[in-house]
Amino acid sequence: MKRIIALAAGAVLALGSGAALAQQDAKALATGVCSACHGPEGHSISPVFPNLAGQQPAYIILQLEAFRGHARGDPNAQAYMWGMASQLSDVTIKGLADYYAAQKPSPGEAADPALLAEGQRIYTQGIPTQGVPACASCHGPNAAGAGAFPRLAGQHPDYLVAQLVGFQSGTRANAPIMANVVRTMSAQQMKAAAAYAASK
Repeated sequence: MKRIIALAAGAVLALGSGAALAQQDAKALATGVCSACHGPEGHSISPVFPNLAGQQPAYIILQLEAFRGHARGDPNAQAYMWGMASQLSDVTIKGLADYYAAQKPSPGEAADPALLAEGQRIYTQGIPTQGVPACASCHGPNAAGAGAFPRLAGQHPDYLVAQLVGFQSGTRANAPIMANVVRTMSAQQMKAAAAYAASK
């Protein structure tokens, strides 16, 4: 995996040599470099790397800018995306966001019915006794997201759990809203909410 990342990073640098990345074809960059981790057309096969197909373009732009500026400092961001995003121009970032947003989203993943039922309650109603708002209030009833709020539907459940843990621990500190949302959630509650959102 480290070899793939090194090769991909080298490809980004090669694309940038002699001409601005802004002039590169975003589709070629996505299919020739980003696909090493995020899969063909943004359908990742590893829960370490998120599915990007069908993701909200505004969200992708915010995250790539955060990687480039080192504002998103969770371990995988530092290991994989800081170097990858360092060579991206604003125009290229927008092109990548538009490319991935136009791809067909990944289908939802099945999960244990009891876990889904618990997750549905959290997603649609929140946990009032713990001050946790309903996930649907920002991510929408079908977890499709809107604007800066990401699509969660069809995402890897384990990836979603890892992000919630990162928000809670502070290792992913570029989303203060989420840090407050997950502040009191247990590991089981995170797992349930992630499973339900990913199943949509």
